[in-house]
Order: sequence, then structure tokens, then C-alpha cells
Amino acid sequence: MNLPDLPLAVELMRLVHIPAIMEIERASFSLPWPENAYQYELTQNELAHYYVLGPRLSPPAPVRPTGWRRLWQTLRPAPGAEDGSPIVWGYGGFWLLYDEAHISTLGVRPEWRGRGWGELLLVTMLEEAHRLGARVATLEVRVSNMPAQSLYLKYRFEQVGRRKGYYADNREDALIMTTPALAAPDYQALMAARRSELRRRLAKTSSRQKLANAIKS
Repeated sequence: MNLPDLPLAVELMRLVHIPAIMEIERASFSLPWPENAYQYELTQNELAHYYVLGPRLSPPAPVRPTGWRRLWQTLRPAPGAEDGSPIVWGYGGFWLLYDEAHISTLGVRPEWRGRGWGELLLVTMLEEAHRLGARVATLEVRVSNMPAQSLYLKYRFEQVGRRKGYYADNREDALIMTTPALAAPDYQALMAARRSELRRRLAKTSSRQKLANAIKS
């Protein structure tokens, strides 16, 4: 989702983003991924597509490269705060498995939730999955995670199964949710409407002053 008029940017995740991502990971999930899992995803897993959300400090790295160009993007420097550390407010990723995009993670800093930033990452992933040839998108979500389920239902993910005791920390079940065909005209019409709604919301909640305060925090 292109946002040239807003001070937000979604770009390819790079290795330099991982320390900031781990902060969000540990604050957001009871079973956080280890740092080496993200290193593997970015450098060795050719099926993986990962993105970060941050301030538009400079022209963002495009989200579309593949192959060796994609690997180069993960290694190049990232814009950051005054101390040189990259600024990451959220991230998400999926694995492209034949004609299915499996969303593996989606997270936003707890203090910056409720502004539509997680939705922006989800829209980006759905758009990229469709562009890369995915027929549908799928994911697992905890049965107790109602905010996440509400977002997915907004984009017509439907429950198609249930994994008993899927989460190792408390043996909680996971719901398996899947979209309709991404290329279907009615789904593309839904996406267009949701993008317009989201753009209006982001314009209200992502002022430059608010983002300046976020960069300092």
C-alpha cells in the first residue's frame, strides 16, 4: 500500500532491523521467536517475505525485490534514530508456499497499537501475496486473541480448522483462518474499500508530530 503523502513507510525487513524487532517480539508474544530465526528467514529461506513499518525518514527500500536483489536489501543500512539504531514500530511476514501465502507473524509495539499500523502491515502482505501469485492467504491465531481475529475477519479470513494444543506455553488451541481467492473481483473490491478507509484513518492518527514523539520515545 503506497503512502507517499504520509510519514509512514513499509519496507523490506533487513538484518539491521532484528534487534528492534526482538524488542517488539518479546513484548508481544509469550513464545517469542529467537533472533537466529529471523536471521535464517532473511538470509536462507527463499519462501520468506518480511516487512517492517517505521517512519519515512528517507526513501524506503521497495517491498518487491526478489532473488539476489532481495538479499542485498536485507544487508544494506537502514534509516534510524539519532543514535543510528533503526526505528521499527511493527513488522510482519509470510511464507509463499506454492499458491498459498502463510502469514507467519504480525506484531506492533504495544504502546503504538490501535492506530491502524497492524492493519497496514496486513494489507501490505495481502497485496504482495497476490502480486507474487498466491491464490489465498492463511494463518493460525490463538483462540483467545480476539483483537487479531477481529482484524482478520475484517479482511474476510474465515475459520477453516482448529489445531488442538498448538501453543506450547499453555496448550491453547489455534484457529486456522483463510481468505477467499485473493484475485476474485469481489475480494479485490473489498481490498480497495478497506485501503481507502485505512488511508483516512492513518491520516488522522499518524501526524508528523505524533511520529516525531514516537521517534524520541
